Amino acid sequence: MSEIIDNREHHRFELEVDGHLATEHYKRDGNIITFEHTDVPKELGGKGVGSKLVQGALDQVRAAGLKLIPQCPFVKAWIEKHPDYADLVTS
Repeated sequence: MSEIIDNREHHRFELEVDGHLATEHYKRDGNIITFEHTDVPKELGGKGVGSKLVQGALDQVRAAGLKLIPQCPFVKAWIEKHPDYADLVTS
């Protein structure tokens, strides 16, 4: 799998796998980033691509010193399963 890229122009994190693009759409307001929607093409379903994308995106959020609003249900559920990322969440 490739690296997770922060495509700021399109407001999304991207992960390319086997010629398909999985994305995590976000909006940013100062030091707060809101993850709005995770999109994984059906061709990549069930391969852990969404989880890899979310983890890589959250690692970048942490490295940048940002706080997160997990509006996306997939991201919210992922953080519940990985409580070591819960410190990134703000209300």
